[in-house]
Amino acid sequence: MSVQISPSILAADFARLADEAQAVEGADWLHVDVMDNHFVPNLTLGLPVVESLRKATGIPLDCHLMIEEPDRWGPAYVEAGAGSVTFHAEAAAAPVRLAREIRAKGARASMALRPATPIEPYEDLLPELDMVLVMTVEPGFGGQAFLDVMLPKIRRTRALIERYGLNMWLQVDGGVSAETIERCAEAGADVFVAGSAVYGADDPAAAVRSLREQAAAARGR
Repeated sequence: MSVQISPSILAADFARLADEAQAVEGADWLHVDVMDNHFVPNLTLGLPVVESLRKATGIPLDCHLMIEEPDRWGPAYVEAGAGSVTFHAEAAAAPVRLAREIRAKGARASMALRPATPIEPYEDLLPELDMVLVMTVEPGFGGQAFLDVMLPKIRRTRALIERYGLNMWLQVDGGVSAETIERCAEAGADVFVAGSAVYGADDPAAAVRSLREQAAAARGR
């Protein structure tokens, strides 16, 4: 699997979202954190912003739904322009049906796990998904420190993907930076969400390239 970098606009300047999206040209995805102040204690972006971003950038949108009732809202994010929609295992009432609806509308379906949620109970669902997101911080706020205790979970998830011979991606989100991305890549991740490490840099596009090179080298090892 090739390395993919997904800068998180949660760390961008919300007053200049179109410019910030263009500043990471060369990224594989633009990660959009959707929070509802119920599933997580924060409120961020919704459907209208996703629709506007879709018009402002050619980078595919990777929407991470940290919301209640993703079964109700998930398909609407595909209609708004998302190329990938991630729902949380802890919030979805019918994850298989939701994943199939997302796929049927033309987007990649992904399932996210909070740090305390193990992957093993969801083993049978993996063939219904295009990606699994292992959160390496508690969802809800950007700028948190990376949780090293998640590395064994990343390895276990990669082992399950390989055991079943699945063509799916393994994403990590939370505290991903030049200091942590190599450990994530060595553990088996291939899609990396980076917020402050990209948008806090003087040259966000250069930061994307540097993170990609680091992760690719680590996976090569």
